[in-house]
Amino acid sequence: MKINRNFLDLKDSYLFSTIAKKIKAYQEQNPGVEIYRLGIGDVTMPLVPAVIEAIRKATDEMGQKETFRGYGPEQGYDFLREEIAKYYARKKVSLDKDEIFISDGAKSDLGNILDILDPSNKVLIPDPVYPAYVDTNVMAGRKVDTAQGNQANGFKPMPDKNYKADIIYLCSPNNPTGAVYTHAELKEWVDYANSCNAVIIFY
Repeated sequence: MKINRNFLDLKDSYLFSTIAKKIKAYQEQNPGVEIYRLGIGDVTMPLVPAVIEAIRKATDEMGQKETFRGYGPEQGYDFLREEIAKYYARKKVSLDKDEIFISDGAKSDLGNILDILDPSNKVLIPDPVYPAYVDTNVMAGRKVDTAQGNQANGFKPMPDKNYKADIIYLCSPNNPTGAVYTHAELKEWVDYANSCNAVIIFY
């Protein structure tokens, strides 16, 4: 048996764990100092009543023999996919129900989608970036390069025509900077991806 040695290329600690430890140490040495946290995000408000009511209703349905659903279909419940299609139709986006997949969340999907892409593909990721996207590619053994976002470019790196990427990550609004690409800037990225025969993973 062989192990995946790409895991050895990961940093010793997940970035957000390292940040949390540094913040804790700093707070202990500097009590009362106000800290602006730019590490992992968190929710700050309670769930709205409509969400609470929907969760209660779904729980009640699963607790009754007559309305118990069991495991959901692989692609997600039809009624949910139909409602999502209607939501996008109101925004003038036409989607067939079969084009909608219900998953356990975007972060999982961004990691799992890599399974269909060969490890030899070169990856281009903006920096700063949510660290999980770098780590999932490192674990797969891919070469990862970064497009530097900084004050000079408004934290919106643009494509380098002299570099060829196979997989491009774009985040708009960016996490963690909040920078937002314009329509024209996104078109430039799409044109670049087409010229490289690359795929854009947009999150």
